[in-house]
Amino acid sequence: MKTFVARLALLAAITVVATPSHGKEGMWIPTLLHAIEDDMQALGLKLTAEDIYSINHSSLKDAVVHFNGGCTAEMVSNHGLLLTNHHCGYGQIQSHSTVENDLLTNGFWAKTLSEELANPGLTCTFIDRIEDVTLQLSRACVGLSGEARTKRMEEEKQAIVKRATEGKGLEGKVVAFDFGNSHYLITSKVFRDVRLVGAPPSAVGKFGGDTDNWVWPRHTGDFSVFRIYADENNNPAGYSEDNRPYVPAHHFPINVGGVKDGDFTMVFGFPGRTEQYLTSDAVDHVVSRLNPMRIAMRDEGLAVINAARASSDELRIAYAAKQSSVANAWKKWKGQNKGLTELKALDKKRALEAQLKEATGSEVVSEIASLNAQYFPYLEARALFIELVYYGADVLNYAHGFAGLIEGSATDDNRAQLLQGLCEAEPGFRKDFDSGVDEQLLGRLVDESLRWMSSSLTPEGLREEVAKAGGGQAWAAKLFDKSAFDDAETMAKLLANDNPRAWGKLAKDPVFQWIERLRAHYFQNVAPEYGRLRGEIERASAQYTKALREAFPDREFPVDANSTLRLTYGKVEGSAPYDGMQYNPLSTAKGILQKHIPGDADFDMPQRLVDLLERREYGDYANESGELVVCFTGSNHTTGGNSGSPALDAEGRLVGINFDRSWESTMSDILFDDTRCRNIMVDIRYVLWVMDVYAGAGHLVKEMTLVNGKEGEE
Repeated sequence: MKTFVARLALLAAITVVATPSHGKEGMWIPTLLHAIEDDMQALGLKLTAEDIYSINHSSLKDAVVHFNGGCTAEMVSNHGLLLTNHHCGYGQIQSHSTVENDLLTNGFWAKTLSEELANPGLTCTFIDRIEDVTLQLSRACVGLSGEARTKRMEEEKQAIVKRATEGKGLEGKVVAFDFGNSHYLITSKVFRDVRLVGAPPSAVGKFGGDTDNWVWPRHTGDFSVFRIYADENNNPAGYSEDNRPYVPAHHFPINVGGVKDGDFTMVFGFPGRTEQYLTSDAVDHVVSRLNPMRIAMRDEGLAVINAARASSDELRIAYAAKQSSVANAWKKWKGQNKGLTELKALDKKRALEAQLKEATGSEVVSEIASLNAQYFPYLEARALFIELVYYGADVLNYAHGFAGLIEGSATDDNRAQLLQGLCEAEPGFRKDFDSGVDEQLLGRLVDESLRWMSSSLTPEGLREEVAKAGGGQAWAAKLFDKSAFDDAETMAKLLANDNPRAWGKLAKDPVFQWIERLRAHYFQNVAPEYGRLRGEIERASAQYTKALREAFPDREFPVDANSTLRLTYGKVEGSAPYDGMQYNPLSTAKGILQKHIPGDADFDMPQRLVDLLERREYGDYANESGELVVCFTGSNHTTGGNSGSPALDAEGRLVGINFDRSWESTMSDILFDDTRCRNIMVDIRYVLWVMDVYAGAGHLVKEMTLVNGKEGEE
């Protein structure tokens, strides 16, 4: 048994820890930073791995926040103040905006704690500890296979979480890494009283708009300010006027000395998902089929949304967050295809697979390819379902929310709770909903989806119904003409009266019937097989990554991102992605004025901002050359979820906020190239300048710990 256990421990170790190199690829699990400590210090880091992540004393990880489950934020004061991206807080800013009080256009700055704005449902999560439990799970499952092993594995995970969290005010989960080769217990504290403190106008926070999205050089002040509140014992609590600002275990000092070309940087955050181990056939599918399909769907959606937003201020505000969400991935997928093609990703993947076959004789790549051939149609069907339901007509999910009342499936215990939730959500839905826009979205997206859907996975009768109606727009018009869900007055009466018979009549509503039919088709005919094949591919991929590490022990094979806390490091660096093109790593306020186009949706600016920049009123925030640095690029390996992540210097001081990658870098989720891939960060000095000089919110800056890193003075 000792030999078996020792072998398991060794396997768990080599699964995750790769040989350190001077490359910058990889998103590192904080508990394993000792493996790259020497390399980071050689690049300029002045801290130890223990300074960055520790469970024995406060460390940098205690100032890093998982913001609402999809972004990152950082603590910048001992009074609960945090910074994240403007686009991460965009939904909250929009929710507080009206035509009369347009925070999106004008910005917002709370002068006192009482002016800060509550955000129901918004969460901020701090990591308590990360612990490798691979060995525990392996021991629990010795001698088991198949369903018995899966069942025992889940039981042990639940037991591990219960032991770690019970009675401690913590939440926990066991997360699989590297396709299940390793598992980690992650415990955390989740705060649910998070208030909006400040946001620049969108002309700052979204300067450049879709034109500049994923583009360098960049001049976007992509930041917003929130505050976490806790109970009298500094513990998580729901919203209450009695709550007080949270006191974090650590907050980042801010280096107003800034950065220069060649400085060490690290980004600490929650990267969402990378796919570094897609096999060549999967990469080919992404480039030739999956991305073109998704781009085409969003072309249709954006055409509708952009036209609507241009037609009135009400619709401009109502569809601001949706437009931003739809456009973001749309442009990324375009850049991803361009990068994968230009870097000859297929050739590189095939070469690696051939080397593995020659070195080991393994047939695992062929096994994955066989599974992928079955999997791709289900992957496409799933992608189309997501585009239709989650990025298309909002009325679909809205109508589905009433299913428990309409079908009578809501029990007496949860009926009142369901009804209360629907009543509370109704004003927010109506505020950002337009029936005409929604109808156009549904019609155009259904038409486009039918161009791509596999015949065998198309909802039964849909093609015939749409053709009989004369196309998607006419088909959608028929649904909306006879539906109650797009009528605010009708729904308000139903919610106020709660008559079971009245709810039951909505079972024949055409919009309700359509979304329930679509969901039934997806969950019966697509999701099960998608999940089964996905599981088979992940099991084969676990063998693939293990084989790569064993066959090529001197090479780096970092673990894919999975929305857990990771650290990536590099330097402040420019790039030269194309012949004759040289990108400097810093952009300055001069570029804002050069890009300024009065009246343009992407490049207009408030006159006060123009005046301050023209007069070069930079306050205390100019660099040594007298320029106001706005953004900078680095060779840190980032992805979605790193939005809002702290960009830190060699001593762990905040120098910027990560918010994007260059367009030439968007393929880095699949293939990272350290000469080409650059992340984009807003310089902390520009953030402070906007707060202090432009917005007059210097009281927020006074909360922070400012350090002049160039002179070592506070």
